[in-house]
Amino acid sequence: MNRITEKVSPSQETEKGKEDLLNIVLSIKDKEELKSFIDDMFTEKEVEDVVQRYLLMDDLYKGKSQRDIARDRSMSLCKITRGSKMLKKKDGFMRKFFSDKYDDFTHI
Repeated sequence: MNRITEKVSPSQETEKGKEDLLNIVLSIKDKEELKSFIDDMFTEKEVEDVVQRYLLMDDLYKGKSQRDIARDRSMSLCKITRGSKMLKKKDGFMRKFFSDKYDDFTHI
């Protein structure tokens, strides 16, 4: 079978891969299947990094200082600042997520 392939730029290939991954995630129907996907795709360290980013954003949303988070979680202020910037995005997903989670009784 002849297969004609087009040359694509690295950025086009990355976008295509991102779309494919989004479609895979959208097709997952239950927690065990999602866990299996995560276990296949990410190392334990990568999962730990994502979990730590989530937890630091949760701390920030609840009003904990960046310095306290850095001390308590043994992480750099640079990582925490990135989380803080993500939460300041007006239409950001995580900002909305935490607002919904806490019924917006906390602040940013």
